[in-house]
Amino acid sequence: MTLMAGILVGVLVVWEDAAPSTTRITTLMFLTALGVTALSLWHTHFRDREAGQNFLYGHVIFDVLLVTTIIYVTTPLATGDPGFVPLYILVITEGALLLPLPGGVLIGALASIMYFAGIVYGDTEGLTGTVPLQIGLFTVVALLTGWLGDRLQRAGVALGAVRSELQRLRLDTGDILASISTGVLTIDGGGRLVYMNRAAEDLLQISRRKWDGLPVLEAVEVVAPGLGTVLRRTMEERRPMARFKTVATGEGGDVTLGISTTVLDRAEERDEPPSVTAIFQDITDLERLDILSRRTERLEALTELSASLAHEIKNPLASIRSAVEQIGNPTLSRSDQQLLQKLVVGESERLSRLLSEFLEFSALRINSKANLDLTRLVCDSIALVRQHPDAGSGVEIQTDGVAEGVFVSGDADLLHRLIFNLVLNAVQFAGENGRVVVEVEDCSGAWRPRGTDVANPVRVSVRDNGPGIAPDAEARIFDPFFTTRPGGNGLGLSVVHRAVEAHGGALFVEKAPEGGAHFVVYLPGDPALTSRHESVVT
Repeated sequence: MTLMAGILVGVLVVWEDAAPSTTRITTLMFLTALGVTALSLWHTHFRDREAGQNFLYGHVIFDVLLVTTIIYVTTPLATGDPGFVPLYILVITEGALLLPLPGGVLIGALASIMYFAGIVYGDTEGLTGTVPLQIGLFTVVALLTGWLGDRLQRAGVALGAVRSELQRLRLDTGDILASISTGVLTIDGGGRLVYMNRAAEDLLQISRRKWDGLPVLEAVEVVAPGLGTVLRRTMEERRPMARFKTVATGEGGDVTLGISTTVLDRAEERDEPPSVTAIFQDITDLERLDILSRRTERLEALTELSASLAHEIKNPLASIRSAVEQIGNPTLSRSDQQLLQKLVVGESERLSRLLSEFLEFSALRINSKANLDLTRLVCDSIALVRQHPDAGSGVEIQTDGVAEGVFVSGDADLLHRLIFNLVLNAVQFAGENGRVVVEVEDCSGAWRPRGTDVANPVRVSVRDNGPGIAPDAEARIFDPFFTTRPGGNGLGLSVVHRAVEAHGGALFVEKAPEGGAHFVVYLPGDPALTSRHESVVT
């Protein structure tokens, strides 16, 4: 339409000098172009129909005829003056971009034929040597643009398929995130809100529309204390955090949220702060159930402990009662009386010792905390075990894996009893000529034991090559008064378990490679004081 409008204006300027045939053809072609354009606009925009192959073929062929007419009207082809002949290249390119490869080549051939026919129709003397060159140029352009157009169309089809798939995936993901009850909140490296689903809006009472694209950490921190800090810390340290809890204040009351974060750290954006996503959900009911469950467990444990203690007291009392009843027998000899008196005293001492140990076990708690050199504490405990009567001269305690300069924050006496009981238990079960391996290492900053809250963990490992733990005893080895060793009181590993819990650590039992038992303790370390050194052999 632009081209025909220009041609029409030119004809109007020279209307008086132009030939009547020229003005008629120009006017007719302008009106035809106007009509075709209007019909096309109505078909594709008002009827909202796709531009099919026939539609495109018709348009390109019409443009070939239009350009041929323009060239014929403006410049006689036989004169050799190129005039508007280069317009054929635009038409050939148009066909290559809109049509398949064969169609683009056919349009190039049609343009060459129309060009050649126009020259022959005008004057055969105009067939100069430039005509074959021009037709050859049209052919080359048709082939090249056809090949490029075909590649572009294929790429466009593939890109359209990918775009459709991404759109569908985005819609599916959006629907899923919008329907789940878990809150999802994403911020970019500048702390600005990128995404928040409906559940997150309800839990935090924050409007996504209001805060979208704005710094949101301060607002999140006000609503859910600690959440903004966790997001900022995750961004700064570039590592996810898990098992964080906070209480959010909402319209319906306080809500306990369980939070974990993840980092979207792209390699090409290493110099920029990463995006962070927080995933959280309402765990208020779970917390209440957990409190009830722990209360039930404590009552059950108290019941079992009372039963075990009563059983341990019952036997000495029965012996004492029987001895007292026999002592009053007048026919009893003096030597038998003395024997019974010794039995009463011995069982009484046994009861006293049992009750003292039980009271000591019940009172296990952290009295004072300090920054302690765990390496030195372990070495001192091992030295004390070596002096114990159960540590025969044939038992070997290996400490090659005890790292130097590992620090923890805790109660020195409680940690000493923890290490002492753990190593002594291993020595007792390793037996004569047995081997016990003790290791201490700092794991802070690398990872945390799965399923625990121990941050910056310090690992203490004690394993032996004894008989190991029987499968039916694994679930009870930490129960008070439970023992599989003759002469044992069943409180050693219970003390270890209580001490680990008091320090907020974790205790695991594994099977040692040598076939014995392997106890692994994780304690919260102090990364500010811990330094890595070479292992020291004690």
